[in-house]
Amino acid sequence: MSLSEALRELAQSGRARRSPEAQAVIDAAIDRLHRSGLAEACLQRGEMAPDFALPDTGGRIVSLEAALAHGPAVVTFYRGGWCPYCNLALRALHQALARVRAERATLLAITPQLADGVRETRERLGLDFPMLTDRGNRVARLFGLSFHLPDDLIALYRHLGVDIAAANGMDGHGNSQWELPLPATYVVARDGTVAYAMIDVDYTHRAEPDDIVAALQRLKETAS
Repeated sequence: MSLSEALRELAQSGRARRSPEAQAVIDAAIDRLHRSGLAEACLQRGEMAPDFALPDTGGRIVSLEAALAHGPAVVTFYRGGWCPYCNLALRALHQALARVRAERATLLAITPQLADGVRETRERLGLDFPMLTDRGNRVARLFGLSFHLPDDLIALYRHLGVDIAAANGMDGHGNSQWELPLPATYVVARDGTVAYAMIDVDYTHRAEPDDIVAALQRLKETAS
């Protein structure tokens, strides 16, 4: 089963379990994001990716510049380990990791979630690539991906026991972080140019690992 098929199956089962009122809140939030134009305004293919330096689960600082010194980079933004769609996507990336590394690429996963939560996700899923904490969504903002959740969606998440503000902690100004990045995956060439970009306002949609690997292979063919 492909990642897209697994995500679609999960989305269908989630929709079947929810009340019509809860589903209406989620659908309206996605529609607002569609109409906002955020997915079109954020970093796109052909543009230069901004450099960043973020801590991994062991506290080591990992930068895009350092990753690109060894080859291309796959940079994926996810909402947090509390999100089952993110977990499916992270597992799929882990399963494709050998193919990514065969193209001499580095895979970096970025989330606003605090380090303890990221560490728990990494251990629970058995992941073997750097997972970086973007406190306050600073890097997500550089990529143009960050957005604030609407009040009705915050209330729904709280009702479901998902406290995103607690998972993300406070920003540098002491504000709660009811803010997330759009799920997005980029393949960045060694010169910093975005060679592939998959961004979607619907959190149930993610980049297919086969498409990521194909983008890396095209980069190699262009360079040879």
